[in-house]
Amino acid sequence: MSVATYTKAGTKATTVAKLDKSIFAIEVTSHELLKQAYVAYLSNARNSHATVKTRGLVRGGGKKPWKQKGTGRARFGSSRNPIWRGGGIVFGPTGGENYTKKLHVTAKRQAIRQALSFAAKENELIIIETFDCKDGKVSATTKLFEKIGAKGNILLVVSQKDALVERATNNLQNVKAVQANYLNVYDLLNADNVVMSQKALVAVTEWLTLPAKTQTEKAEA
Repeated sequence: MSVATYTKAGTKATTVAKLDKSIFAIEVTSHELLKQAYVAYLSNARNSHATVKTRGLVRGGGKKPWKQKGTGRARFGSSRNPIWRGGGIVFGPTGGENYTKKLHVTAKRQAIRQALSFAAKENELIIIETFDCKDGKVSATTKLFEKIGAKGNILLVVSQKDALVERATNNLQNVKAVQANYLNVYDLLNADNVVMSQKALVAVTEWLTLPAKTQTEKAEA
């Protein structure tokens, strides 16, 4: 499986990029794994900052509103009862909630393979020889994307995300730059075009073809 490659000037190169079929040509029969990876990404990025006060934390309410018997009304011991206005909140967020969702490494990588296969199938994957941003200029990045036909939400995948790459893409609202080994399902599914450098393609291919155990051993070494 191969795809056309663009030069750093935005013109078509004479060579083509070869794509690994086990990564970019997977037949997806169910979208359940993609959904799990997508939801897990959002859940793991969620913070538990919201807090409410229970009836024990709301100020006041120490005096009994009325006597226990003889009024004909229901008995109440505090005006900070949860069913009263101004009372405490029952079962509200406390700020200690854990929203993280665990997904096995093998499942995560398979979901990324499926997302990349969708991008390749829909002709949303664009390979460039290199992303040259020596000056870090936004104008050069914009011109490059126009020449290669990248439109809408663009995900730029590079082998190494440095300060110059961030400088060249940060002010573009529809462009997100990500390092190859930090590729995720959320960014892939939200992108209209995935622009990937050849070095990033090699890194992604190596990352998604090696077993998880082998990569862990390499990282520890």
